[in-house]
Amino acid sequence: MPHPLDSFFAPDSIALIGASRDLEKIPGRLLSMLRKNGFPGKIYPINPNYGDIDGLQCYKSIADVGQPIDLAIVIIPARAVLAALEQCAAAGAKNAVIISSGFAEEGGDSAAMQDAIVALAKRTGMRISGPNAEGFYSQVQRVAATFSPTVDGKPNEQLPVASQRRIGIVAQSGGIGFAIYHRARALGIALSYVVSTGNESDLGAGEFFEFMVQDASTDVILLFIEGIRDVDKFLAAARRAAEVGKSVIVTKVGRSGAGERAAASHTASMAGWSAAYDAVFAKYGFIVSNDLDEAVTIAALLTTNPLPKGDRVAVLTVSGGAGIWGADTAAMQGLRVPELSQAIQAEIRKLLPSYGAAGNPIDVTAQGVHSGGLQRSIDLLAVSDEVDAILVVLSLSSDTRMPFKQAELRPVLDAQHKPIVFYSYTLPSGFARSELAACGAVVLSGLTHAGVALRRMAERARFGLAPAVDAAAAPLHDISAHLKSPTLSEFDSKALLREAGIAMPDEVLVTERNALDDAIARAGFPLVMKIQSRDIPHKSEVGGVRVNIATKGEVFLAYQALLVAAGRHRPDAAIQGVLVGPMAKTGVEIIVGTMLDATFGPMIMVGLGGVTTELFRDVVYRPAPVSAVEASAMLAELKAAPLLNGFRGAAKADVAALAQLIAQVSLLAAQHAGEISGIELNPVLAHAEGHGVTIVDALVVRKK
Repeated sequence: MPHPLDSFFAPDSIALIGASRDLEKIPGRLLSMLRKNGFPGKIYPINPNYGDIDGLQCYKSIADVGQPIDLAIVIIPARAVLAALEQCAAAGAKNAVIISSGFAEEGGDSAAMQDAIVALAKRTGMRISGPNAEGFYSQVQRVAATFSPTVDGKPNEQLPVASQRRIGIVAQSGGIGFAIYHRARALGIALSYVVSTGNESDLGAGEFFEFMVQDASTDVILLFIEGIRDVDKFLAAARRAAEVGKSVIVTKVGRSGAGERAAASHTASMAGWSAAYDAVFAKYGFIVSNDLDEAVTIAALLTTNPLPKGDRVAVLTVSGGAGIWGADTAAMQGLRVPELSQAIQAEIRKLLPSYGAAGNPIDVTAQGVHSGGLQRSIDLLAVSDEVDAILVVLSLSSDTRMPFKQAELRPVLDAQHKPIVFYSYTLPSGFARSELAACGAVVLSGLTHAGVALRRMAERARFGLAPAVDAAAAPLHDISAHLKSPTLSEFDSKALLREAGIAMPDEVLVTERNALDDAIARAGFPLVMKIQSRDIPHKSEVGGVRVNIATKGEVFLAYQALLVAAGRHRPDAAIQGVLVGPMAKTGVEIIVGTMLDATFGPMIMVGLGGVTTELFRDVVYRPAPVSAVEASAMLAELKAAPLLNGFRGAAKADVAALAQLIAQVSLLAAQHAGEISGIELNPVLAHAEGHGVTIVDALVVRKK
């Protein structure tokens, strides 16, 4: 079934608004790029100052063409763009790319011009990319709708291509998007599309991403993003990519900016600038890479190899030292480099000189290359169930000799049993790149990147999309009675959470001294007492908490002391009373929190809790709501996860009850995102398996 953007990426006809004969200027380069790359359709240069350009008839306006136009490329001064787009729409042009700059990126009147473009797109239905875009390149359809020098076709240039699987690139920086393509091409990776999104007046990164997810010629997607505007389209595309198993590599920039979040709770202050983006990436199994060459390396391996079935790596080398380095690199990435069984070692030793090594790393030595030991070791390891991937570490600097015969290596790589990765510790020659590309492999020249890529592939292979939770379909609790005051105390917060169906400790708010006897009878010893005020969010900072109270006399003394301390530290605070409840039994301290992200909405966070929460920042985020299954996966990601799983002989914690609580809190946050900006439960005590959890302290923050 055709996609609405097919005519954008694969147009039959292109009108170039502002075409020029001057190849030193962008309009002239655009026409030159289209022709050099062999665009097979019709090109209509539009410029009233010329009768023809480069042998093509030039038209005064698009209205004079009189033929259907699939794509208009606009490269004229910003002030003239809107009128030109009106003419394009009137002439029936389906799509437009605005290369021109000077719009929202400048602010003021220029931003208003961009608003007018947005309105035009909505009114006419013409799809518009840009302004301030670097255009796009469709390799299969030979559409170079860009001035980027990376697509400047050179006569008779033959670049190696290692695989028919292709990468698609969506970039919110034109320069970086085409740089990714340029580096990928040099490694032998084929491209489907690279598109620069510009200011996204109409078409945004999410919609281009969605196109590549459904596109049969795109096998791996690379995203370079600063911020997502068309959020719903982006999230729908992310889910679809996960469902169909299409790998997505993402680089998110802008991580060092100061967060614009009110730090009313630990949850918000620990979020940082990109926590919500990372939460979305994790939910949908994106591979995050913050290095250009690393991202391209990952793409290279994904397009030339299957995903591994596990994390066991065999390191095969012709140099002992380089092999140890390769094994260290894999191990430092958390991959296993297991010693091979005696049976396999015996088989490999038959192929090696006496001074070789067969254990793993396997050193076939330089002699083993000439005797065929290197190739036969690959043959053996490729079908062995003892390892999941092979890292081949060798020198590929020769311009005349190869350590492999194409007829022997190609069938092993074609079989796609497992990833087989080639790293050259000398600079690889063009000859070696071409020869290995003909076999279906890329040559890597960064060992750390190779190790990271193998780890990322193993992680991607383990990824499973968590079941979706429909917040709209879940029962909705009426919590309006608990949202009357602008701020909530612990007592108010716990009352709200109890109303929402979340189990709370049995506590009593004592507002006068003579009610203490009843509170003691209800709570039992030992008990805890806490001052309650909507003006005191952090009680411990004003000496407002007493724990492990074991006698009646201590209760009455503590009651008075709490009131005095609160009055001394916060004389203006309105005191609600003192909360009296049973001391919770021991358990692992966990923090559960929610926050509202400006882009993606409600987020759920879980981490190591208690007073050290902000010190260790051992936290995991996901978009809310999450299921109990997804909540369990979040807990498993924590560095502190062993504490929940019976660390050093301790009892296993009630992870099932904890996951259920996380799911409940996430649903509450999602259903009431219009009223609640944050929830923080810290600490939550996870007791021994079967004994549930206790919410010790809670704070709900209303949305301003």
